[in-house]
Amino acid sequence: MKPFLDERPSVLHEAPHVLEHIVHGHDFPTKHFSVSVDHDGIAWVTFDSPKSAANVWNEETLREFNHHLEALEHDTRVKTLVLRSAKERIFVAGADLKAIREMPHAKVADLIWLGQAVFDRLARLKMTKIAAIHGAAMGGGFEVALACDWRIASDHESTKIGLPETQLGILPAWGGSTRLPRLIGVRKAMELITSGKLLNAKAALRAGLVSHVAAPERLQALARKLAHEKRPSAAPFRWENVFPLPLLVGRLTERKVKEKTRGLYAGVSKAVEVVAQATNGEIENGLRLEREAVDELIKNPETGRLIDLFFKREEANKRPAAEGTAIPIHDAVVIGAGVMGSGIAHTLASRGVRTLMTDVTNDSLARGMERIHGLVSDAARRRLVTQVQARDTLDRISTTHAPVPLGRHHLVIEAATESMELKKKIFADLAVRVSSDTILATNTSALSIAELAATVPHPERVIGLHFFNPVHRMPLVEIITLPETSPDVLATAIRFVQKLGKTPVVVKDSPGFLVNRILVPYLMEAVRLHENGVPVKDIDEAMLEFGMPMGPMRLLDEIGLDVAAHVAKTLAAAFPDRFPKSRALDEMVAAGHLGRKTGLGFYRYKDGKEVVPRHEKPAMPQHESLQTKLALLISREAMRCLKEGIAKSADDIDLAMVLGTGYPPFRGGPITFARDTGIIDY
Repeated sequence: MKPFLDERPSVLHEAPHVLEHIVHGHDFPTKHFSVSVDHDGIAWVTFDSPKSAANVWNEETLREFNHHLEALEHDTRVKTLVLRSAKERIFVAGADLKAIREMPHAKVADLIWLGQAVFDRLARLKMTKIAAIHGAAMGGGFEVALACDWRIASDHESTKIGLPETQLGILPAWGGSTRLPRLIGVRKAMELITSGKLLNAKAALRAGLVSHVAAPERLQALARKLAHEKRPSAAPFRWENVFPLPLLVGRLTERKVKEKTRGLYAGVSKAVEVVAQATNGEIENGLRLEREAVDELIKNPETGRLIDLFFKREEANKRPAAEGTAIPIHDAVVIGAGVMGSGIAHTLASRGVRTLMTDVTNDSLARGMERIHGLVSDAARRRLVTQVQARDTLDRISTTHAPVPLGRHHLVIEAATESMELKKKIFADLAVRVSSDTILATNTSALSIAELAATVPHPERVIGLHFFNPVHRMPLVEIITLPETSPDVLATAIRFVQKLGKTPVVVKDSPGFLVNRILVPYLMEAVRLHENGVPVKDIDEAMLEFGMPMGPMRLLDEIGLDVAAHVAKTLAAAFPDRFPKSRALDEMVAAGHLGRKTGLGFYRYKDGKEVVPRHEKPAMPQHESLQTKLALLISREAMRCLKEGIAKSADDIDLAMVLGTGYPPFRGGPITFARDTGIIDY
């Protein structure tokens, strides 16, 4: 077989000898792709990996794809190549991360060479190439599309397009960091690559990632139409890509990235560097920079932790309960129209669940619906949902303050004020209005599920569903179980949380459950440090440098000092030796200084924005020692939870802390951090 087209040197010409048999080899069966050539000279190349819900790129699929490209390159009938997927919700999900995680570093380098060489062959074919994207096109799934002349996408909700590699500690290295800035400009490419953001089809169209959007059933006809049109320029001229403008854009972006990440995420910083230089010269220059960057990043322990965390989340999002049968939930009731209740109702309705929201007065319901309208309007304004989706969400929500029968609903979620007496009263009332198999869930951050379950018949159907605030953004839901919890109830709860697009973590009923149990000692120690004279800014700055998205003092203000004090007291009663009371917190709550919501907490706020810490003192150079002290508390309590069996595994604890508190993902979670640093015997 002759090498790729000879007009310019190909990636393969520089590739190490070890790749020759991979790229040129063709003595193997083809099972992931089917190819048919029609009477118009269109080669329909369909990616459909057997016995898998997703298509992914690995050595086998890349070799097979290259085999078909070689054949099509020499088939004189073919004038157009259309790449499509047979999967219902996936175009190509990207690289096979499990294979990459298990590979030696040298093999990863070979795989990068291989992907670049095969996609380069696709880009250089002298025929029109069209990527017909239906479903998720992520990472390598979009990079293969970037090697095509036309990228068209279906408007189905499953279609998500982007390059999320920086979220895994690496960067797009199969041409994404090189071709995307040439397509849409350096500034927009840097924004998409550094954020790892995935766009729906219409947003991708506006951003220039695709050229056309159509209904799924019209995608083939659109591809056929474009097959007869003139091929677009592969790299449209852009002034912002002319040297040295990309470098200037890169410096500005790097400054913003460092402000946001504090330089803690190497993949993001390296992506800025590569994208800034990738438009200078030929494509091969950018591809070389991509290879060198990944070779460096893949050796970083941070990358391994981020990939492992990705697997943990994927497993939690898909895992079924070990026992029990899940009942589909189409209708649900939310008791309470406050911030949490309205947030939960909005989330349910946005995911297709018909939701009845109740409260004691029409005024409370009106305020709840006003909050929901605000969430829906904001999502529509930001084009996260269409106007039709926004309307459908609101149409699924009904309200009442009357004690109506609830027998036809399979799930009730109580989200009233955090008071055991109030919740008991609500559950006693619910017991006479629901059927005997209705699941009764409470959204509580610390109260005993067992105490609540004891007040109703059939306690095996009572469960905790602890959503985190703000509900529409926070991905974690703690599912709190009792020894008598029905396997069917647990299975239903897990499946329901997954349906909402949230990540479920199953925990035992114990004071503070999991996340608050681990978080409160950290927060209370931060308060104690402040009581002993350490400035608020010093404490927060230390943990921002550790990688937390927010310092503990600022977090207390966001939670609300009254809420934090309530949870702290619950835990202090259960663990008096480790959760001492805070005099400062009690005094601030008594004075009505509750944090952001009252304009005064550990910080002062004006128009909802932080102004300055109250009682600020000169900064003290002790960030590293503060980090060690506070991070140690988190890891130590996490280890206690593991030993007590509060959660099933260390992985679940790490995942819950990352998703529920923003614990630095690149550190892998508090137990992984303890193991990797040796600060605690693992």
